[in-house]
Amino acid sequence: MPAVPADPSPPARFTLPAEAVLRARERLVLDHFRDEVLQDWDATLSTFPHPHYELIAQMLVHDGDSEVRGYYHDTRVAFPDQDHELIAFRHSADAVIVEFWLQGTHHGMLGKIPPTGSKHRTRMTAYFVFDENEHLVTERIYFDQLTILKQLVAGLDKRKPAGLLKLVRVLRGALSSAGSKPDPRLLNTTEPNLGPQGTGARS
Repeated sequence: MPAVPADPSPPARFTLPAEAVLRARERLVLDHFRDEVLQDWDATLSTFPHPHYELIAQMLVHDGDSEVRGYYHDTRVAFPDQDHELIAFRHSADAVIVEFWLQGTHHGMLGKIPPTGSKHRTRMTAYFVFDENEHLVTERIYFDQLTILKQLVAGLDKRKPAGLLKLVRVLRGALSSAGSKPDPRLLNTTEPNLGPQGTGARS
């Protein structure tokens, strides 16, 4: 069988930037993680020209300095000791993809869910997306909300009336939060143009 000639100009998604660019992206993302743990919000926000978070599990967007600072405040009220353990770093054409464990102790209101005093350790993935000028433009986070909720209620003593009452309040808060409408910016997606090589995959 004759060899298939290489595409002289492969699509951008098949080409990684130079090593220096990948190292600069990685350094910025590591600084971002470090400053979040330190709760140095000015430093964290300085990693974006325009702060923008997308929380896919909740279908929420926090856009701009004020909204993102509010997100930081609310999550640290809920989990004052929030920290992370890195699992893996991967690079793509336009993003750094990070797998990590998020962990913390539930000492404050989490949306409408009252504090349980329980700890959680939840595996997550975050996409740090860069534009053509190498500016960080989006942090897009994927995780399972039920994994966190199961850990928060696991620490409640359900043999005691106070524990059962707290469980009811937690479940009521979780159900109330589940009724929120998804942000339309996360619904209005367009299928990527993969070109001829992206078609015909199905027989």
